[in-house]
Amino acid sequence: MGWLVVFILMVLFFVMMFGIGFILNMLMKTTWFPAYVFIIVILPIVVYSLWNHEQNFWTYVASYRLVDYLTAIAGLLGAILSGWTIRKLRQGGYKMF
Repeated sequence: MGWLVVFILMVLFFVMMFGIGFILNMLMKTTWFPAYVFIIVILPIVVYSLWNHEQNFWTYVASYRLVDYLTAIAGLLGAILSGWTIRKLRQGGYKMF
């Protein structure tokens, strides 16, 4: 896979998680909810649902490629940045956020 495709994939996951996180933060009046959901719910569901129980768990985790880890990190950063943005907007006096 070319590095340009990996970069585009990372940007798409970042923007997607930032947008979803921003909307969830506005609707639920929380700050870090999307980051918690990403870490506590999404990652274990993806890892556990795809794991073939006949092989070692750490062998399964090691079978992911760098692209998979980079897109997951980009999504997590988008979720974290959405919480940071909402917090800064609230500190700036914007009450609708």
